[in-house]
Amino acid sequence: MSLLLQCGIAFLVGGGFCAIGQLLIDCTGWTPARILVSYVVGGVFLTAVGVYGPLVRFAGAGATVPLTGFGYSLAMGVRQATAQYGLWGALCGGLSATSAGIATAMLLGLLLAVICQSGDK
Repeated sequence: MSLLLQCGIAFLVGGGFCAIGQLLIDCTGWTPARILVSYVVGGVFLTAVGVYGPLVRFAGAGATVPLTGFGYSLAMGVRQATAQYGLWGALCGGLSATSAGIATAMLLGLLLAVICQSGDK
């Protein structure tokens, strides 16, 4: 598959997730926080039923970059760690699989708070 076609597929799938999120904001009155949590839980659920893995293989970054991809990473980490460590893996697998993303978000948030001199409103 050519690079241009892969980029186009990733763009369409990722844009589809964004369009669904915008429709949820416009049509349901849900808060962005509720939609974000729903996307992560939806990613975990779709991974558990075996739907999200083929979507990741098809769309690449279009399926792994949105928040549903974070749910996919959590579920895959739990699945792998449970196979290796049993019940303990169910407790720590998701965090170990997503720790790089969580740490990066925390460090960049701290850095931007210092640079932008954030404060109470």
